[in-house]
Amino acid sequence: MRKTAVVLGGMVIGLVLLTGSAQAADKFGYIDLSRTFSEYNKTKGYDKVLSDKEKAYTDERDKKVAELKALQDKFNLLNDKEREAKKGELETKMKAFQDSDRKMQEDLRKEQDVKMKEILKDIEDAVKKYSEKEGYTMIFNDRVLVYQNKSLEITNKIIEALNKASK
Repeated sequence: MRKTAVVLGGMVIGLVLLTGSAQAADKFGYIDLSRTFSEYNKTKGYDKVLSDKEKAYTDERDKKVAELKALQDKFNLLNDKEREAKKGELETKMKAFQDSDRKMQEDLRKEQDVKMKEILKDIEDAVKKYSEKEGYTMIFNDRVLVYQNKSLEITNKIIEALNKASK
């Protein structure tokens, strides 16, 4: 009898522990990172700023290309002696244009990379803060999941938190 009580008591304690650990099960979620990135207000603002800079750069570049084309056309009309004398000037202007163009494209790319990293850091911080607040064990990027249950998606909540914080 005593042995049975001890065994039953052990089983009850085991069930309580199993039930407690089942209740403390890990909580998982996932976000659509692409959608989060594109719907974040800061992304939209940066896109506008970068688009404006690209347009200004393109306008300036087109103007320089037109000037170089006009200079090339004039150069082609010169006789051989004059052409030889002006050849260095044309080459210098072409090289300066190419260097300037390359530098401008590089600057735009660097600025875009900096902005992207900043936005991704904001998203990472928002996910971390939300996960800690809501008790999530892990949040995944939807791109690495083979299957996901839509009930685990927290994208809208993260976008909402990001946009609320950026106001």
